[in-house]
Amino acid sequence: MTLAGKRIFITGGSRGIGLAIALRAAADGASIAIAAKTSDPNPKLPGTIHTAAAEIEAAGGKALAIQCDLRDELQIEAAVSQAAEAFGGIDILINNASAINLTRTDATPAKRFDLMFDVNVRGTFLTSQAALPHLRKSGAEGRNPHILNLSPPLSMKPIWFKNHVAYTMAKYGMSMCVLGMAEEFKRDGIAVNALWPRTVIDTAALQMIPGIDALAGRKPEILADAAYIIFNRPSTECTGNFFVDDELLASEGITDLEKYSVTPGTKDFLYDFFLD
Repeated sequence: MTLAGKRIFITGGSRGIGLAIALRAAADGASIAIAAKTSDPNPKLPGTIHTAAAEIEAAGGKALAIQCDLRDELQIEAAVSQAAEAFGGIDILINNASAINLTRTDATPAKRFDLMFDVNVRGTFLTSQAALPHLRKSGAEGRNPHILNLSPPLSMKPIWFKNHVAYTMAKYGMSMCVLGMAEEFKRDGIAVNALWPRTVIDTAALQMIPGIDALAGRKPEILADAAYIIFNRPSTECTGNFFVDDELLASEGITDLEKYSVTPGTKDFLYDFFLD
C-alpha cells in the first residue's frame, strides 16, 4: 500500500486528527493541502496551517498551507482551485473540519447552532462540491479518487440526540453526505466513506471540553492508519461505508492496538458518541 504521488486536500488539518492523517500520507511522499482557519498561533490551541505544513514537509510530503474559512463558499472554491493548480489535480478529499458544542437545546445559542451547521454540514457539502470536477478527472485517469468524512454511523436512537441535539444533527449531516454522495458519485468511480473512532481521541480541541478524560482514549494515529487503509482500497468497490477505526484495522489483521493508547495499559476506554 502506498499514497505516493497522491494529491490530497484536507479541511481543518492544522492539528489533531487531520494533521495525523496528513503526516501518515506525507511519509509516502504525498502532496497535501491543509485548508484551515488558523494562520496565527492560538494560545489555547497549538498548531497553525504553517506549522502543519512544516511537519508535512519534514515527514517527506509536499505541503500547501491555505487559510480558509469554511463558512465562506468563495474561500472554499478558491482554496480547492489553488490546491488543484499547485498539485495538478486532487485525488483525495478529507472533510475533517468540525465544530462541536455539547449543549442541550435551551443552552445552544443561535450563533453556536449556525457555526456547527456552517462548518460541519454546509462546509462538507460545498467542499465536496468544489472538489468534484477534480475528483472526476482523477477517476477518469484511474487515480483512485476518494472522499472521506470524519463522521459517525447514522443511528436514530434517541440517546444520541437527547443531550446535544444540535451537534448530533450537524454531525449526522456530514454522514448523510456520505449516504447520498456515495451513490451519486458511483458513476464517476469516486468513493465516499465515513470514518469514526471507537474511543475518544486525544486532541487539543477535546481537552477544552469539560468532563471528557482524553487520558482514557486513543491517539489520533489510529484514525490516520485507518484512513490510510481506506485510501488504498479501490474507489469503485469501497464506497458508502461507515467505518469504525478498530473494526477497519481488524479487517486488515491489526488487532493489537496498545500503541494507540494515550495511557499505556488502558483497558476501560472512554467510548465516543454515536456507537451502539
